[in-house]
Amino acid sequence: MILSEVVITKISFSTLGCPNWSWEDMLSTARDIGFDGIEIRGIENEMYAPSIKQFSAEDIDLTKKKIAKIGIEIPCLSSACYLFDKTNIDKQLQEGTEYIELAAKLETPYVRVLGDAQPKPGDVDIEFVLENLKKLTDIATPKGIKILIETNGVFADSKVLRSLITAVDSDNVGVLWDIHHPFRFFDEPVEYTFENLKDYICFLHVKDSLVIDGIVKYKKMGYGDIPIKTIIRLLKENDYKGYISVEWIKRWCIDLEEPEIVFSHFAGYMKGLI
Repeated sequence: MILSEVVITKISFSTLGCPNWSWEDMLSTARDIGFDGIEIRGIENEMYAPSIKQFSAEDIDLTKKKIAKIGIEIPCLSSACYLFDKTNIDKQLQEGTEYIELAAKLETPYVRVLGDAQPKPGDVDIEFVLENLKKLTDIATPKGIKILIETNGVFADSKVLRSLITAVDSDNVGVLWDIHHPFRFFDEPVEYTFENLKDYICFLHVKDSLVIDGIVKYKKMGYGDIPIKTIIRLLKENDYKGYISVEWIKRWCIDLEEPEIVFSHFAGYMKGLI
């Protein structure tokens, strides 16, 4: 990716952070708080985006009209397509394919896939992941969709992820930089992570945290020790023009603060830095 001379202008929230909200709740919040986009990771009880009612053949045109009317985008579909899963790889590739097809219909540029399941690194066959990433990229390329692999698990090691991306050798594969995982689980300075991945970064997940008695505790932006201000400085210095998306994992951790509080704080905090 050649970074153009435009500063960050776009923020989004992942729907992972508001599992009890309706689609209408999400649209009104994005509009009222001033978000530019909504990253799709489930709506209410449906986690599989191709099965979400608003994206069905009957409703998708109306959905596109609604989001266009209020001036927001769906910049990324975040799938649970596990490229490392040898036991169920046909099912995983089918999921990835269906997400690519939906992204094309929604005019969404990115589909997120995973090379490892958990934030902490597991036992992953990297060559197997590479083989399947190439397969999905071949499907996505003619549709104009870019596959993003996240800095997650073993691929939160930014050198490992860079090697994977360069091995694919395609303009239609890139990086979703989850800023939390390389910093928290590999002790990578954010400058180091950015230097390794800057040519491939297309989308960011941001969240803040502290480690208390050996346990990660998620915090609102600016209340943890993730060097958010340094990250924004790096992005601005390199004229990054993509999205930064708050990934508040309330669907998995129900005791976290409510999304209306966190999203509003995030929007104000990030716009101040941007």
